[in-house]
Amino acid sequence: MSFSEVRNYQFGDDVRNIDWNVTARTGDPYVKIFEEERELTVMLLIDVSRSSFFGTVNQLKNEILTEICAVLAFSAINNNDKVGVIFFSDQVEKFIPPKKGKQHILRIIRELIDFQPQHQGTDIESTLQYFNNVVKKRSICFLLSDFMTKNYEAALRIAARKHDVVGIHMVDPREEELPNVGLLRASDAETGAMRWIDTSSARVREQYANWYSEHYQYFRSAFLKSGADAVSIRTNESYVNALLKFFKKRSN
Repeated sequence: MSFSEVRNYQFGDDVRNIDWNVTARTGDPYVKIFEEERELTVMLLIDVSRSSFFGTVNQLKNEILTEICAVLAFSAINNNDKVGVIFFSDQVEKFIPPKKGKQHILRIIRELIDFQPQHQGTDIESTLQYFNNVVKKRSICFLLSDFMTKNYEAALRIAARKHDVVGIHMVDPREEELPNVGLLRASDAETGAMRWIDTSSARVREQYANWYSEHYQYFRSAFLKSGADAVSIRTNESYVNALLKFFKKRSN
């Protein structure tokens, strides 16, 4: 609630709202009038680790994340809300405090397009801890990542108690299962480690599928237990349809 104005005291008004300074100055009782604050704070926590620079369909994951963030930011400004951003890898790369205004949104868009991370890994836990410390006012927090990491459930639970947290999970089809293309030389985007993988081996493909499923199930479980919402968006499908369906479900 925020202060709006003062008016003459009327029978039935809460005496705790009497403005004693104005009452003493005028000689007549006045009360303070409050109105509910409608302004929201929207925070975008954006994964810029090396694994986000991957895609096998139409776009890289980070390109789609950039478009989604732009849509969310412009939607917020149309509602006269504040927007802030945290870019993170295995540490917080950059924090842009929440502000209003078209120029602020355009700055965020430029950062989304041009930002070059200094580190390659992913640490969602420390990012959520940082977010909990620097953003004191309740906000709508969109956490955008491929969630190829674990050990963030406790921090997520704390964040979800104070904020309205929404996880946007970016998925590429080739991350779910390996194609059967024979011997393949691959590198880990976040560690740089190189190795040969025999994708013709059913056992190898099954192990990889189980590894991915383990991370995905941890993501679903962590958000479910914390009470936060989550939506998965695939690089080979329209993110617009996925978001419309998700927000329509939230509004019911």
